[in-house]
Amino acid sequence: MSGRGGSKLITIRCAKCKTKLFRYLKIGKGQVRHLWPSRIQEDNSIHDGNMIKCPCGNEIGKDEQKYINLKRSAFTHTGRKFG
Repeated sequence: MSGRGGSKLITIRCAKCKTKLFRYLKIGKGQVRHLWPSRIQEDNSIHDGNMIKCPCGNEIGKDEQKYINLKRSAFTHTGRKFG
């Protein structure tokens, strides 16, 4: 895209129960702080109003309309680089 580190397909899991919540196309370097809906490939989370939760009840983030703002301590992620 803008030459900032390529793309990664990452798996985002709940930090409490390790349930797989999202498969997400991460573009560029930097931390995972929010998710752009157009890059979400799989969504196993629960949308409760504007709150995004794991089935175990852990609050993962907040839907801000343009993106999902993630709580840093609520999730873990792993992924592989391609492209």
